[in-house]
Amino acid sequence: MTIVRTAILGASGYTGAELTRLLLSHPNFRIDALTANSKAGQTMSAVYPQFSHCDLPVLTTIEDVDWSAIDVAFCALPHATTQEVIASIPEAVKVVDLSADFRLRDVAMYAKWYGHEHMAPELQKTAVYGLPEFYREELKTCRLAAGTGCFVVDGLLPLVPLLEASVIDPDDIVIDSKTGITGAGRAAAEWKLFSEVTEGTKAYGIASHRHTSEFDQELSKAAGREVKVSFTPHLLPMNRGILGTIYVKGDAAKIHETLAARYADEPFVEVMPMGEAPTTWHVKGSNLCRIGVVADRRPGRAILVSVIDNLVKGASGQAVQVANIMCGLPEDAGLTAAPMFP
Repeated sequence: MTIVRTAILGASGYTGAELTRLLLSHPNFRIDALTANSKAGQTMSAVYPQFSHCDLPVLTTIEDVDWSAIDVAFCALPHATTQEVIASIPEAVKVVDLSADFRLRDVAMYAKWYGHEHMAPELQKTAVYGLPEFYREELKTCRLAAGTGCFVVDGLLPLVPLLEASVIDPDDIVIDSKTGITGAGRAAAEWKLFSEVTEGTKAYGIASHRHTSEFDQELSKAAGREVKVSFTPHLLPMNRGILGTIYVKGDAAKIHETLAARYADEPFVEVMPMGEAPTTWHVKGSNLCRIGVVADRRPGRAILVSVIDNLVKGASGQAVQVANIMCGLPEDAGLTAAPMFP
């Protein structure tokens, strides 16, 4: 059996912990290094007691990783910190980055949306956008995969095939997304306190959320022309999940037919019967995306509903899926668990 020696950089965050959970049951990936600079020297179970029964390496600093003993590094580090870290990792190590640092191919656009210059522009040229359903062949031979935004995964999976097939109007797309609080990370902040989040919801990043730049990049590529969508995220008082309600102009039956054909053989995307809509419960804890198509009451329009778990298909699960492809392993290795309910 092929054993792939892995390191998780930033293991003390939510996506790092989710990577740990997924890799513990992976048949090929072995966890050989866990880093968390602020918690170096502690055990993973001291940070996350649910791992107390697991045999895991002690948390270290990134500088203490023995790269000669690592085949694949998962970078679950905060945005704006990963570029220089990856530039320092030996070329022989494959890298799957979960941050935003390599998502935008145009470094000028990166500077515009993230407020600072790109620190590794030459490395950016080698990065492959890490959405397997659309970049599978490129991922097979790449060294650096750029993780996608969680909202973007939820929106691109239904929209890209429709734009490629020219069955919807590229100038009439509205994406209304709702996410759980883990999408904001584990760092303490007043606005994430229970009393600040529970029993309410709010829109944020209105007309300015950074994932908008990814939508523009990938949807324009799919359409073969410039596409600018209207995108608004909302925060809900739940731990996991993203539900996107997407409004488009096009024939609903043709839209459903196009998506059903495109995803018929994909392991992690399910198109529901016409007229049915999924909920976040349908994907919680899994690497699945489920998509529903409903005809609007206005002729020539349709409503798409797309759901993922933001920590799995939106981040860590997709990172494992990408790493499987990069290492020549079965794409669904370690990712076949059914969703959790309740």
